[in-house]
Amino acid sequence: MKHLLEKDKKRRKLVGKYEVKRSYLKAISSNCELPITFRWKARFKLSEFPKDSSKLRLRNRCVLSNRGRGIFGAFKISRVELRLLSSSGKINGLKKSSW
Repeated sequence: MKHLLEKDKKRRKLVGKYEVKRSYLKAISSNCELPITFRWKARFKLSEFPKDSSKLRLRNRCVLSNRGRGIFGAFKISRVELRLLSSSGKINGLKKSSW
């Protein structure tokens, strides 16, 4: 599991590094008022960036267990950890319902 955490850190660093350049080139390539050759060059430069520098390749991970699925965005905790913490009363305002 530790290798997944390291991979995620590496991706987040790359996204931060190329974020401004990517947004600039994307704006150029999607602007219909510019000549097509200029837009194609911007798209080509964009394709030369590393794959991991795209925001789409990031994955939400649990802060406590590093789990990659079932993450509640408000808490950044997986559903399993959220259930354990709410059962023990460690999250204010939440409690596990039992019927």
